[in-house]
Amino acid sequence: MRVSLTPRAALAGLLALPVVVLWPRWWVVLLLAALWALVLLADAFAAPEPRRMQVQRRLPAQVRLGGTVTGRLLVTNPTARAARLEIRDAWNPTAGLAEQRSTLTVPSRERRGIEQVFTPTRRGEHSSRTLLVASVGPLGLARRTAAVDTPGRLLALHPFGARRHLPSRVQRLREIEGLSAIHQRGQGTEFDSLRDFVDGDDVRSIDWRATARRRSVVVRTWRPERDRHVLIVVDTSRTAAGRLGDSTRLDAAFDAALLLTALAGQAGDRVDLVCVDRIPHLSVVGSSRTTVLHDMVSATAGVYPALVETDWERAASTITDRTRRGSLVVLITPVDPAVVHTGLLPVAARLAKDHPLVVASVSDPALGELAAGREDVEALYIAAAAEQARQESAGVAAALERAGAHVVDAPPERAPQALADAYLALKAAGRL
Repeated sequence: MRVSLTPRAALAGLLALPVVVLWPRWWVVLLLAALWALVLLADAFAAPEPRRMQVQRRLPAQVRLGGTVTGRLLVTNPTARAARLEIRDAWNPTAGLAEQRSTLTVPSRERRGIEQVFTPTRRGEHSSRTLLVASVGPLGLARRTAAVDTPGRLLALHPFGARRHLPSRVQRLREIEGLSAIHQRGQGTEFDSLRDFVDGDDVRSIDWRATARRRSVVVRTWRPERDRHVLIVVDTSRTAAGRLGDSTRLDAAFDAALLLTALAGQAGDRVDLVCVDRIPHLSVVGSSRTTVLHDMVSATAGVYPALVETDWERAASTITDRTRRGSLVVLITPVDPAVVHTGLLPVAARLAKDHPLVVASVSDPALGELAAGREDVEALYIAAAAEQARQESAGVAAALERAGAHVVDAPPERAPQALADAYLALKAAGRL
């Protein structure tokens, strides 16, 4: 605990100047200083002990980034004197607390509240470990300040702006399910209907009881399995830290992953998520279709890019351990020449042999703007460099396509819809 003076103390000290001017003696100055020090100490120790204040937080556990939530600080004064308090709540700046400093008068043995409004500006966990509580004396000349241990926590979730595109994709999914050829010959997982036998049908699919009733050969048809597995692998290496407009490439990647998760859940598929760089440091595995979206939003809130390269061999081992043959694997990683040096191409070729593989990339829209510059010589050189970068990325995408992957490359505002459309295209082609 420490004792300090208030601005009022400095102003009140000016009242002693006329006395010093009228009697300019050293003993007069010494006497006034001693009296003033006694007054300040008496005022400070007349203030209630700040450590005895009982503080409680009432705050929602989470909020979507860009949203606003309201909490309260409840301060109880158990002492026999009224407490004039100055409170500083030391949240990190990106928590978006409207007012970090508050003043409050709490009568003896009563409780008062302070309303707090939060508008976070960064995804992830925000916290305040302590409060600084200053108790001001009755004269308002001095205060006693102490730290009160009252931890607070607020989780800012990904805003999931791509949610608005979900209804149109779900409608398209229903059209695909209704128009595609969903009847299969042979064994399946869900019985659909009976039909007449045609050349090429598996004799094991013949329904002998129905054949006897109709006096013609009848076979069973089956619906394809709905509980397909989708594994989304998000690259959280240094390339994910690049800023694309107002957010990072990783934020756009999570937006695309969440839209795909919501759409696959509507299709009856099971979705898992793995974040990789040097190690697979986050996984959302085994969630039910009704909770997987919430689980992913909560789990990815505190994930940030790591300033390392991705170990794609380790990532391939993780993918192999978590999937079975035929599962859809979605790699969300930049498609640029750097992937050649990190080993993505051979890994993609191996994965494509056993799985439908989609490589989704969030491209930088600034490259297109720079490539169009023709204002002067400098702009022309910049345009040439930007166009070269675009051509190199196109070459890498073509190499991935030859390896068996389906490549989706779109700017941040289009990436979630493009990935969802690629998933729907696989559904329409009967590959899922």
